[in-house]
Amino acid sequence: MSWEFLLTAFVVCVAPGIGVIYTLSSTLAGGLRGGMLAATGCTLATMLHLGVAMAGLAAVLHTSAVLFQAVKYAGVAYLLWMAWSVLQSKGGLEIGASEPAPGWQVVRRGIVLNILNPKLPMFFVAFLPQFLPAQGAHLHQMIALGLGFSAMTFGVFVLYTGLAVSGRKAVLGSPRVMGWVRRAFAASFAALGARLALERA
Repeated sequence: MSWEFLLTAFVVCVAPGIGVIYTLSSTLAGGLRGGMLAATGCTLATMLHLGVAMAGLAAVLHTSAVLFQAVKYAGVAYLLWMAWSVLQSKGGLEIGASEPAPGWQVVRRGIVLNILNPKLPMFFVAFLPQFLPAQGAHLHQMIALGLGFSAMTFGVFVLYTGLAVSGRKAVLGSPRVMGWVRRAFAASFAALGARLALERA
């Protein structure tokens, strides 16, 4: 696995997106446990998308405008629902809740958020082949790159979780800051939904 691949994967993973926003909000809501569960769910979804890409379904999604639009708007609707949930302080993303959300719920939402992001299979189709030999590429090489990318994804999410945990007490101790944080996360989810809605196949 080349250093070029690892560096590119790190840059892609560290850029704020759906998984990062969800991991940060889950960490503020449930502490280290919440962040690690969110990171696990988002990473599992990445691995599922990798499996889809290797099975050739990503190419089908890329060529089927109807399928792409269906997945895209399902993702948009889910992101807007997440924004509303954060803004209303209810559900599994209630920041500062006395009772943390069940672990399975945090993981499930991380999976759903990323499964409904049609950009991931598009990314694997466009990204992975750049690091495979022009001829004679084998399935095990693509699996190795995919697992490397998934491991990088999880590592970056854990890094974000650690950063959020370090400032969690200060945030939760200030109602004013909590209000701004809640609005910031809601706006982030809404903005990601809007960006996804404008995405073209």
